[in-house]
Amino acid sequence: MRWLSNVRLPQAKRCSHGANQRWRIGLDDDDLISLVEPLPADSRAAGDDWHGDWLSPAGVDLQINGGLGLAFPELTPADLPQLEALLELLWRDGVEAICPTLVTCAVAPLRQSLAVLAEAREQHHAGRAQLLGAHLEGPFLEPRRRGAHPQEHLCPPSLEALAERIGGFEADIDLVTLAPELPGSEAVIAALREQGIVVSLGHSAATETEANAAFQAGVGMLTHTFNAMPDLHRREPGAIAAAVLRGDVAMGLIADGVHVAPSMAVLLQKLAPEQVVLVSDALAPYGLSDGEHRWDERTLLVTNGTCRLADGTLAGVTLPLLEGVRRLAQWGVPPEQAIAAATITPRRVLGDQRSTAELLLNLPLNEGLRWRSAGETLHWNRIDG
Repeated sequence: MRWLSNVRLPQAKRCSHGANQRWRIGLDDDDLISLVEPLPADSRAAGDDWHGDWLSPAGVDLQINGGLGLAFPELTPADLPQLEALLELLWRDGVEAICPTLVTCAVAPLRQSLAVLAEAREQHHAGRAQLLGAHLEGPFLEPRRRGAHPQEHLCPPSLEALAERIGGFEADIDLVTLAPELPGSEAVIAALREQGIVVSLGHSAATETEANAAFQAGVGMLTHTFNAMPDLHRREPGAIAAAVLRGDVAMGLIADGVHVAPSMAVLLQKLAPEQVVLVSDALAPYGLSDGEHRWDERTLLVTNGTCRLADGTLAGVTLPLLEGVRRLAQWGVPPEQAIAAATITPRRVLGDQRSTAELLLNLPLNEGLRWRSAGETLHWNRIDG
């Protein structure tokens, strides 16, 4: 057995060890991780000394809308080769799996996209990010909080509208974002939870009381916290305060420094370190250069990785998921927490409650990520045996 020692693991909810606990990693003859155990404080490093670098699984992105010019709500069978190229790009960018996100659109293209994604999911190969179940962001959204979602395709929540959109595709969906305060949402939430689909509060004007009722009914996440929802306020706490106080609601965060100010992102991480889930919210121009790009019938203006509609409405980003980890660490979030927010916590949202050590067991070493910290800068790389 070959050993890596003096390794740190990202801080995880079920881990009883401190953030600075050092570990040793045992590798079998095929470089599969076969043992993960704490390194006794008085022991000497044996094997390959990692000098306190972190080891993590690759990232999981719960909210990504497309890339390389592809928008997931517009997929056709002819797009499969380009979709495969996008999944290869995501793998190179340190992402193991994604929930392809379908923003509000007409019923026919939504169902066609779900069918294409289901076909692509069956064609997974090494060196590509895995397609998890889709994330439906809409159409049951509060119109005043719709952001870049086209108003003409929003609709009130109902079981009939839900069946029209996802009937027959329930097993292909992992996550649905909706506004739980809208009439009819309670039945939709119950139906989704019965199917094992995670429900997230987003594009919502929910009060603290309405948010707590939604969490009690099974809503388990906030979609892009702070964006398209009421801000924290001393007299009107809203969904953000309700989620923090509960402690068991995941909180999606876009860490580009534009959607949420760096100081607010750090504040959220301090308030709810085990709840923050980094998402990219990357749009179709991800992997392309800045400039003008088409998005359905509209034009996206991309500047320094930030996407806006022609009227200035903030629409998303083109930055990779792990760039958010780097920025969180640069802003002052402890590296182990920033790493966990993109690699460990997203798995918990989807029901994988294993500790970091358990997640690493049986993982090929070259599928993991090694993270190094140099001052305020955090770097990652794939591991060569």
